[in-house]
Amino acid sequence: MPSELETAMESLIKVFHRYATKEGKKYGLSRGQLRQLMENELSNFLKSQKDPAAVDKIMKDLDSNCDGQVDFEEFVSLVVGLSIACEQCYQQEMKMGRK
Repeated sequence: MPSELETAMESLIKVFHRYATKEGKKYGLSRGQLRQLMENELSNFLKSQKDPAAVDKIMKDLDSNCDGQVDFEEFVSLVVGLSIACEQCYQQEMKMGRK
């Protein structure tokens, strides 16, 4: 039986591949696919963004090799960054006795 963390890792991989397409030897997300993934899987995050060009800016920041696609490694950096921000909020709420 997989652990909670192993299940989370599997979910991350499955979500990426649900939206990605294969280009050559690797899978990646185009700008449109990244937008669709974020609208469906990170809708609360997107709603909190005031900038309508947020996805375009995120795409530019994530696409470290400038190939017009976000590969899995680049995608994981988005998840890590959001997870760090969420964990910091969690710590603040813990200090205030909310959780």
